[in-house]
Amino acid sequence: MAAQPDDRPCPDAATLREAIASGDPMRAMPALATLREFPEDQTETVVVPLLLLGAEQEAFLVRSLSCSGLGVRRSEAGWALLERLLRNDEDANVRAEAANSLASYGVERAWPLLRDSFAADNAWLVRCSILSALAEQPGIDPAWLLELGQLAIEDGDGTVRVGGAEILGRLVREQAADVVGSQARALLQPLQQDTDHRVVAAALNGLQGS
Repeated sequence: MAAQPDDRPCPDAATLREAIASGDPMRAMPALATLREFPEDQTETVVVPLLLLGAEQEAFLVRSLSCSGLGVRRSEAGWALLERLLRNDEDANVRAEAANSLASYGVERAWPLLRDSFAADNAWLVRCSILSALAEQPGIDPAWLLELGQLAIEDGDGTVRVGGAEILGRLVREQAADVVGSQARALLQPLQQDTDHRVVAAALNGLQGS
């Protein structure tokens, strides 16, 4: 939701509000997408309140798109709602989008919440979203990635285990001279006998960096 690039007049906020609250995703989603046309100086006064409204709607697609917007147009009110949705929303798509948006507020702030949610939420989609969001953070503490990777490779879902193996492989490559790299290598080695061939391939690929 980048700021409006030109001098076109902004859409009418009242019209957008009515569409977002209409209960009709075919009206609400285009209205939410239109919010990217508002400049940054209207983030707090117009954009965030409408995104918050969207995040409270019944249709999960509307809530998901609103979560995505709250990760771009960041605010304390947005953080609070994203945190609540991550913990309590009934739909894994919404929780996954909330996790991804929370990571955009900074890894230092988001890590405790996302780590706890990863451990508590068994939905593979949510866990994969957290893995992806945190793995993309260049400044994340390697010890945090190690903890996350270890949690992931214990998952019953092969896709989550692949994500964990890829994180551990990254640590093997980037922390080769550090104890974290050694621990990651030790965790990867048993995965060469994993029942999922994708996990085996990710483990082998990661161990090549050792």
